[in-house]
Amino acid sequence: MALKATIFKARLQIADMDRDYYGEHLLTLARHPSETDERMMIRLLAFAHNASEQLEFTRGLSSEDEADLWQHSLSGEIETWIEVGVPAEDRVRKACGRAQRVLVYAYGQRTAPVWWEKMQSACARFDNLQVFFLPADVCAALAALAQRNMEFSVTIQDGHLWIADDRQNIEVLPQRWK
Repeated sequence: MALKATIFKARLQIADMDRDYYGEHLLTLARHPSETDERMMIRLLAFAHNASEQLEFTRGLSSEDEADLWQHSLSGEIETWIEVGVPAEDRVRKACGRAQRVLVYAYGQRTAPVWWEKMQSACARFDNLQVFFLPADVCAALAALAQRNMEFSVTIQDGHLWIADDRQNIEVLPQRWK
């Protein structure tokens, strides 16, 4: 019998001073049985970092033809394609061909630098690609925040993200690799 996804609810109050975006989002995240709290929370961070009314979570790990998050234009074109982790080169290439803007949020202290070393030359030709790296201590702190019902205030200024709940405040500065 197949395991079912675990449902998480999140309320985000976002103040993004870099983009002049301010909003509240009530989100439902389905965590695939093979997904960790760390990866799920990085998806949530990616949402907060790129928040808009049109940005949405996809079926994620259960679908090979979809991003982890994406945003469509009113005419149906993919404006933003967001991947979490270390995607294969063909997946990045396909995303860059289909979307106006592609973002990768890489994590994994050992795996991500090795992945980027292999991918860097292949990705140099994609002007619509941005790659960010999240250090292990930040990922662990984010994973510790995971609860079935979450409420966060997110402030973004000068590339820094501050994620706060009623217990703690975490500063995140994604390293921009591309």
